[in-house]
Amino acid sequence: MGRDASRKRPDRAVTVPFGRHGTGWEVAYAALFLISNESSCVNAHTLFLMPATWPVSCAANLRQPNGSGIALPPAMHNSPLSFIDPDIPDMSQTKLFEPYKLGPITLPNRLVMAPLTRNRAVPPGMVPSPLAVDYYAQRASAGLLITEASQVSRQGQGYQDTPGIYSKEQVAGWRKVTDRVHEKGGRIFIQIWHVGRVSHDSLQPNGGKPVAPSAIRAKGKTFVNGTFTEISEPRALELSEIPGIIDDFKRGTENAIAAGFDGIEIHGANGYLLDQFAKDGTNKRTDAYGGSIENRAKLMLEVSKAVAAVAGPDRTGIRISPVTPANDVSDSNPQPLFDYIVDGLDALKLTYIHVIEGATGGPRDIAPFDYASLRKRFKQAYMANNGYDFDLANKVLDADAADLVAFGKPFISNPDLVERLQKGAPLNEWDKNTFYGGGAKGYTDYPTLGAAQAAE
Repeated sequence: MGRDASRKRPDRAVTVPFGRHGTGWEVAYAALFLISNESSCVNAHTLFLMPATWPVSCAANLRQPNGSGIALPPAMHNSPLSFIDPDIPDMSQTKLFEPYKLGPITLPNRLVMAPLTRNRAVPPGMVPSPLAVDYYAQRASAGLLITEASQVSRQGQGYQDTPGIYSKEQVAGWRKVTDRVHEKGGRIFIQIWHVGRVSHDSLQPNGGKPVAPSAIRAKGKTFVNGTFTEISEPRALELSEIPGIIDDFKRGTENAIAAGFDGIEIHGANGYLLDQFAKDGTNKRTDAYGGSIENRAKLMLEVSKAVAAVAGPDRTGIRISPVTPANDVSDSNPQPLFDYIVDGLDALKLTYIHVIEGATGGPRDIAPFDYASLRKRFKQAYMANNGYDFDLANKVLDADAADLVAFGKPFISNPDLVERLQKGAPLNEWDKNTFYGGGAKGYTDYPTLGAAQAAE
């Protein structure tokens, strides 16, 4: 936008404080004003806009109330004067900040806080801590919050101090979180999971082995006793045990509803149990849950059906990761596998698919995959994830390649990420050393933009 005051501009709201720098009175007037296509006055740096009814010809004629600088004539003393810097783009007008109807829920923007494991639940009951109440409430301006993954049973736990959703104490702990988020005007889904083989004997009931579709040990580490430890050798689930896994997800969903969540996200990604069953690198079964694509996809679709039957399909989403190598998972031909899975999810009318594009937390182009095929097959919302920034998010939204975009680590260090992106403000850097475990440091103590500016 140039400096020609005669050019038309869309309506927008801005706030302008009037005052002088330094000691003494600091802000004389401040107001929110809807700028329309009104007459304008221009100086070398700023466009000043005011209604044509105001008897002022140019901003240079204005005086401050104390006689210096810029001021309002008598008729304007309680009126706002607004400005636009033509060199700063209006970030708030991008599609990322448009509302979106997700089933029965209206999201105020299309930014989603991705599920982020933070390992701060209170042992031995794995109850969300009081700090979690503050943590999620601080980030309630996101269009949608998705919690850290929460195990549906003790057997489903794979890391130290991750919260559960299988006990009354856990439900009560999560209820405090949802109540606070709702008080802040937010919307929150819980992600529920069973990690399968990505676990350690010390986390399992009676010190037993982790369970998996097949007895194949994952190459990798889990987080136990404050350190990263080799994943334990798993055992293959018996066919008779699989209905119990589905029941655990169903019970977890019932508990999540009792805890006040607005919906459920099923964790079907990143090499955890449902993903292990789906992919042929980890599933060598020869029964009804192994072999063909249809058989390997069966557990993911059965769990999705069970969860949707309790929560409602319009409040049920699922996370998938077609090509990620996370937790040593792989498939020889992921395109037909996930085309089939997404067809099945579409038939269930789930409210969204949350797709990790590429390697989780790594390269987006790690393997060829046609994500547009999933977008085309699924009639509800497509949530894109992995390595998104402001520009890439708007690019895919403008191209109608996604409906929602999930951000992960930026939300860790920027509780007010929505505001920062709207204003084009700098982001706080995250501290990797505080990602997993600990207390408030690196969890609830990242400053908001307002707090950071006040401290300057």
